[in-house]
Amino acid sequence: MSGLRSAAGLARSLLIYYSRPHRIGRTGRFYRQFAGPGDVAFDIGGHVGNRSRALRRTGAKVVTLEPQPLFYSFLKRTLPTDITVLPLAAGPRIGRSSMSVSSLHPTVSSLRADIDSAVKGDSGFDAVVWDETTQIEVTTLDALICAHGEPAFIKIDVEGFEDQVLAGLSRPVRALAFEFLPAMADVAEACIARLEKLGTYEFNLMTGEKLRFLSPRWVGAAAIRTHVAAAIDKGRSGDVYARKATV
Repeated sequence: MSGLRSAAGLARSLLIYYSRPHRIGRTGRFYRQFAGPGDVAFDIGGHVGNRSRALRRTGAKVVTLEPQPLFYSFLKRTLPTDITVLPLAAGPRIGRSSMSVSSLHPTVSSLRADIDSAVKGDSGFDAVVWDETTQIEVTTLDALICAHGEPAFIKIDVEGFEDQVLAGLSRPVRALAFEFLPAMADVAEACIARLEKLGTYEFNLMTGEKLRFLSPRWVGAAAIRTHVAAAIDKGRSGDVYARKATV
């Protein structure tokens, strides 16, 4: 039964992320403001590979992390061979950890041990059950940089573990994006605070799956906190983008 649920979860994710194939091209064009030929880009939380394919459209060398065995296997079989796919998660330190897996909704599988209680009361998770636990290998962004080079852009989408991914980064990078969720506003705050410690960044954000920034200009940390809080108050999830500020 577990195998059937997992297969159904994979099919569900494919339907969600590949039902509009033109979106990969649009996302790739959007990413060109952050990466281009000769650059390196990290996709942390590759899932079914739609964002990895979009990042590849920039001409960058893409390194994708996907710790769920079923999805790692899928990516190895289906992604272009010039994308490096690793069966790893990213976190604050190298080692092993437990992942809470939702077989039917695998896109919300998470390394957060308290993911079930963290999203309690959020209606968007009412149908989600984390019914399995799997042991996975964890690396750090610092280790990835040592192995694959300095990234021009890092995309992080790991269901409430984004701050722990950034805890494994000890130097500023050119640009990155991390997901925020209304149920875990503290994670977004921790990510912004971490980036403030690493360097001087300017920020923007988008909500949902829109490829359009909320603000017409990039803003500082205080302003992005206000924008994120306003989005969360409306029950909207999204992504915060950060890039090193030019002096």
